[in-house]
Amino acid sequence: MNTAGMSSTDASAPSTTESVARAYMASFASGDPDAVAAHVAADFVNEHTAALGSGCTGRDAYRERLPGFLSDMAGLVYDVEHVVVDGTTAAVFYTMTARWQGGTPIRVRGAQRLVIEADLIVHRVDYWDSKVFLDQLDAGTT
Repeated sequence: MNTAGMSSTDASAPSTTESVARAYMASFASGDPDAVAAHVAADFVNEHTAALGSGCTGRDAYRERLPGFLSDMAGLVYDVEHVVVDGTTAAVFYTMTARWQGGTPIRVRGAQRLVIEADLIVHRVDYWDSKVFLDQLDAGTT
């Protein structure tokens, strides 16, 4: 990266932004709701673009939803394919794998846009195709 004309703070932002984004994505594999929620700010905004997704506002509301999500998505792993950083925003391209309710294996590719302030995620938008998920569930039940 060409850092000419950037302050030392600006030059370090991408690596900090990327490391926070990667740590957040990796935290899901722990299966620990507290470990995941530790990466988000108190006023965290969680958005989903997929028809099956639903958002929430606030760390507490997000934390309350995590046990059910992590239970439904047994063995959840986000394999980060690529991270693009623009200041305090990271676009994280991933492949998510899990076993839906401990049974049907699923694999969904997507992306998350993460806005990070003071090493915490303040806004997340998750882009994924819910039809891909449903098709895998249908295939697992036939």
